[in-house]
Amino acid sequence: MQLKQSLIEEIRGIINSSRAKAIRSVDNERVLMYWQIGKVIFEEEQKGKSRADYGSYLIKSISDEFQPHFGTGFTIRQLEMNRQFYRSFQNTNALRSQFSWTHYRTLIRIDNQDKRAFYIAETDKNNWTARQLERQVNSQLFERLLLSNDVASVLAVAREEKRPMDAKEIIKDPMVLEFLGLKKEAAYYEKDLESAIITHLLDFILELGNGFAFIARQKRFNIEGDEFYVDLVFFNRLLQCFVIIEIKTAKLTHQDIGQLQMYVNYYDRYEKQDFENPTIGILMCTDKNDAVVKITLPENNNTIIASKYQLYLPTEEQLIEEVKKEIKKLDNGEN
Repeated sequence: MQLKQSLIEEIRGIINSSRAKAIRSVDNERVLMYWQIGKVIFEEEQKGKSRADYGSYLIKSISDEFQPHFGTGFTIRQLEMNRQFYRSFQNTNALRSQFSWTHYRTLIRIDNQDKRAFYIAETDKNNWTARQLERQVNSQLFERLLLSNDVASVLAVAREEKRPMDAKEIIKDPMVLEFLGLKKEAAYYEKDLESAIITHLLDFILELGNGFAFIARQKRFNIEGDEFYVDLVFFNRLLQCFVIIEIKTAKLTHQDIGQLQMYVNYYDRYEKQDFENPTIGILMCTDKNDAVVKITLPENNNTIIASKYQLYLPTEEQLIEEVKKEIKKLDNGEN
């Protein structure tokens, strides 16, 4: 007699679930083992702190003793990471059972405590995989959010101690779209970039930030016989509003801003429910003149955001330059 497909799938689900739990259990034990080894090394090292080279001697001696028997888990580099792991998380209560050792390897490379606290909170809240966490760190998400927010606000939103009230608390400028795999030197039509975003939609939502849900692509609406198409439509559950995105593969113009403002007005008047907040519009562009953006929009604008995008991961030097620009704007009273 042939087994029912439903029975086969149920048993397969049990097997896969058990395997996943076993893997998590093994990795949790490995994390605790590395933490405990790091604690022993750190505490022993402190006893010999009067000798500057004692730490290096200690780690090399442990490696020589255990690596032949236990392999790569006891290389000098691994033991140094164990020590740093304990130094970064000196209380086991700070450890997260859902974080793998790969998560912690990324986190212990972060020296700044506020920055590390931000990534811990975001990973915990969003259940980021180790790959997603590494991507967010490499794209310098924390620093990009600081371009338009202060550290206390960024941490409060990450820890869910504060509900974001302003789109700038979530949306980054610049946006980093390296996951699209497009060459930055090449020319693209807007529809090409849009198609690439749809293909990598989960990665794009990760880059957009918390609370985004995809609604539509090329959303058509009609105004007395004239048809218009919105490139991308999302809803943000934290901001409780529609977020519509227009893509421009050239420098932003005031006409682009006017077009997006019309789309925002349409959504506010015909799509938005009474209990929802005003629609937010994002203009993604390769370049922009912030002064033109500011003079085109009303002085009290908080619904239209112009955000540059780039197809490669930013360097620390690039973000430093962006910070300098923002500081200069503040000094000149531009914001």
